[in-house]
Amino acid sequence: MRTQARGRVRGPVRVWRAKTVVSAVAAVGAAAVLAAGCTLETGRDGDGKRSGSGGRVLAVKIDNVGPARPQTGLDAADVVYVEQVEAGLSRLMAVYATKPPPVVGPVRSARETDLDLLRQFDRPALAFSGAQGKLLPLIDAAPLRPLPPGKAPDKAYYRDGGRPAPHNLYLRPGELGARPEASGLDSTGFTFGPRPAGGTPETRRTVRFPSARFTFTWVEYEGRWHIAMDGTPARTTAGKALSAATVVVQRVDIRDSRFHDRSGNSSPLTRTVGSGTARVLRDGRSYEARWERGSAHDGTEFSTPQGKPLDFAKGPVWVVFTKA
Repeated sequence: MRTQARGRVRGPVRVWRAKTVVSAVAAVGAAAVLAAGCTLETGRDGDGKRSGSGGRVLAVKIDNVGPARPQTGLDAADVVYVEQVEAGLSRLMAVYATKPPPVVGPVRSARETDLDLLRQFDRPALAFSGAQGKLLPLIDAAPLRPLPPGKAPDKAYYRDGGRPAPHNLYLRPGELGARPEASGLDSTGFTFGPRPAGGTPETRRTVRFPSARFTFTWVEYEGRWHIAMDGTPARTTAGKALSAATVVVQRVDIRDSRFHDRSGNSSPLTRTVGSGTARVLRDGRSYEARWERGSAHDGTEFSTPQGKPLDFAKGPVWVVFTKA
C-alpha cells in the first residue's frame, strides 16, 4: 500500500489529495493557530517589542554565489528551491520543518518570486537580509512573518568576521522563537512512495542558468543525488556533501519583474502558479512529468503524462526552476 505525504516526512503521514479537503483542513489549522498560538512562540523584535516569531515552516533565503560557499545548514533543509536572480545568477530558498539546524547561512535578500511561492504555507516565517525598497511593503502585506534583522530577536543574526560582506550574515533559527512542524509541509502538493513504473535510467543531469549551473549525480550506495554548483561539488562548512533524494527540474515562466538591483539589472520573476512540464529525478531514473498549481494558495501537484500522481523518494527535495 502506498504511503502518501504532502511535503517531506520521516514517518508515514496520511493525507487527502482532494483540494476541497485540503482547503478545509488549512482553514481549520489557520483558525487553530490564531486562536491558540500552539505553533508560535513570542520573542522580542529589534525594538524590544513582543511579537509572534514563526509559523509551521521556516524559509530562509540563502546566498549562492562563489564567495558564499560553502553554505551552513543547507543539508538540513526539507525542501530547497533554486531561483534565478539578477545577471543570471542563482539564489536558494531553504524550507525547514522537521529539524532546523543551529545555524543557517549566508542569508541574503528576498525577491518578488518568494511571495507567491510561500503562499502555499500557513503563514510561514521568512528569514532574509532585506529587500529592494519598493518590494518591502509587499513583503509586509503578504501572509507570512517577515523576520529580517531589525524585526527578528537581537541574537538571531550575526556576522562572521572570517567572510567578506555581504556574504557573512548568518541566522540562528533557534533564536527566532519559531517552532516548525513536519505537518507544515503538507501543503506542498508533494507525494511520497515507492518508485513509479517506467522512467529512463539516468545518473547525471545538468541544469543551466545564464550565469550558473547545477549538476546532479546519482550515488547508488547512498541512494542520493550529489549536487555540484558551477562545476564544483557542493559541501557544507562541515565538509558534508549536499545531496537530495528527489530532484525536480520544473519548467516555468521566467520574465523580468518591475524591480531592479542597484546595478540596474532587472530582477527575474519566476511564476510558479499555473501548469507545465517537469523532469523528476529519483532512484537513478528520470521521469517526464506534468505540474499543476491552481492558485498561490495551492501546492504543486506532479503527475505522469498519463495523469497518475508521481511519487517522490523520501528525503530532501530540490526544486530547480528553469525557463520553459
